[in-house]
Amino acid sequence: MVKVEVTNRVNKIEYAIRDVDILAKRLTKELAKKQKRIFHLNIGDPVAFGFHTPQHIKKALCRAVEEQENYYSPSEGLALLRQAIAEKERKINGVDVSADSILITSGVSEGIQMLLGAFLEEGEEILLPGPAYSPYVSYSKFYGGTPIMYETVEDNRWQPNIDDLREKISKKTRGIVVINPNNPCGALYEEKVLKQILDLAGEHSLPVLSDEIYDQITYDKRFVSLAHLAKDIPVIGLNGFSKTHMMTGWRLGYLYFCDDGEQLQQLKESVEKECRIRICANTPVQKAGVAALNGPQDHVQDLVEKLKVRRDYAHQRLNQIEGLSSTEPEGAFYIFPKVQAVGSTWKTDKEFTFELLRETGVLVVHGSGFDPIFGGGHFRAVFLPPIETLEQAFNEIERFMEKRK
Repeated sequence: MVKVEVTNRVNKIEYAIRDVDILAKRLTKELAKKQKRIFHLNIGDPVAFGFHTPQHIKKALCRAVEEQENYYSPSEGLALLRQAIAEKERKINGVDVSADSILITSGVSEGIQMLLGAFLEEGEEILLPGPAYSPYVSYSKFYGGTPIMYETVEDNRWQPNIDDLREKISKKTRGIVVINPNNPCGALYEEKVLKQILDLAGEHSLPVLSDEIYDQITYDKRFVSLAHLAKDIPVIGLNGFSKTHMMTGWRLGYLYFCDDGEQLQQLKESVEKECRIRICANTPVQKAGVAALNGPQDHVQDLVEKLKVRRDYAHQRLNQIEGLSSTEPEGAFYIFPKVQAVGSTWKTDKEFTFELLRETGVLVVHGSGFDPIFGGGHFRAVFLPPIETLEQAFNEIERFMEKRK
């Protein structure tokens, strides 16, 4: 019998957002016997909750396929799409970046993988907001790097703690990651905080990696792009089409390299090599991406207006449940409540979320899956479902918490 060994690096991969689905699948029959449905509040997919891909984007995809646009496209992405992205960044975010500085990826996740693959050597460190979107942590470890989490402060709307960030910069630090609006907390970083991060990066000659996938999904305050504020600090931007344009399953994203000279040129060329290895992003979907940016934009405002109502409801309702408290999300579509009894009634937030699923069918993500230190004792839930569905799920959570008093 052949025993096939796997690498140590693959054992370091975790993705809590989908890992919890494995348990949900195992419990499906058990929950059915209890006449419990599963409320999937774990994955940030607007399309799964009735937010449909706009018609003009779908038509553009079908047209591209029918017109035989089914070939390998350039590894760096279609020129027409890269130009449309450059215009979008200039118009929406005030970022002056050329089409030649943009690379097309199969979703932001591939961009994270490629970027960290070209960025980190064994033993080097990268600074991540704590808590952070899981792939930044997993891919950093996968490539032999060490993710170092800097504090974001719950009592201050999850704003980064600049003093903590400063203290964690070392000789091994390669760069600073900013996720704004933030996943999993829903925080929207203040302009003065972003400027302080840029000042620190400049002081230590570090680039900043700025994940802005939720740039157009904010509620009460204006989003400010980090690259818009940067002067001579090199910024690598990560963005995509999944959320704002409701193209989650289409897998289309991009990276841009923004600096005042040649500081990022070698890094960009290295990522281009990775682009060539995987051939290209989906060609017909890229054509649809052009339509998404150049066509009507009414769907963006409609999405945000509906989500704001659901955000307000989720925030108010969860804070009414004894034993839970949450900061109001200012962007994205996640809420990150604190569970007061973690450490007493439940040993860990993971134990809490698994017990919640078994007893109620409500599927959320344990906060430690985004960072055990600054995310521990919390859970992440999406507020994408209609109010009626959210109400049912939150009623289940309330009954669950009442029983555990």
